[in-house]
Amino acid sequence: MKSFSLTAVGNLAKDPESASKGDTTYTRVCLLGNDYAGKDQHGDAREAVTSVYFTAFDSLGEAIAKNARKGDQLIIQAHMRANTWTDKDGEKNYDHSFIIDNFRFGAPGKIKREELASRREETEGALETEI
Repeated sequence: MKSFSLTAVGNLAKDPESASKGDTTYTRVCLLGNDYAGKDQHGDAREAVTSVYFTAFDSLGEAIAKNARKGDQLIIQAHMRANTWTDKDGEKNYDHSFIIDNFRFGAPGKIKREELASRREETEGALETEI
């Protein structure tokens, strides 16, 4: 069991970014979450937008990079990892990373819906020419 585990549900702010370092491949994703933040002076609901970066390694990251697009909803199970390093000025720095342990696809975003609609139209067109 991981000490700090979390579940996050959000939409991709941009397409996943894949990279390699040595023999390790990884994919970074930025999830956006919208939360109710009270009402404004006119009584309209306000939203607070939070963005969080997550990292997935190896085949898990490859699956996300291959199948997820900007706007798609992801449901992520992750754990937090502490990062400590010394910069070029000799100052000690502290940070944390969120590492994806598992994920599921949620609702498709606009780009994915358009891709699916285009495929459907192509399939229907091909079926009509066969008949």
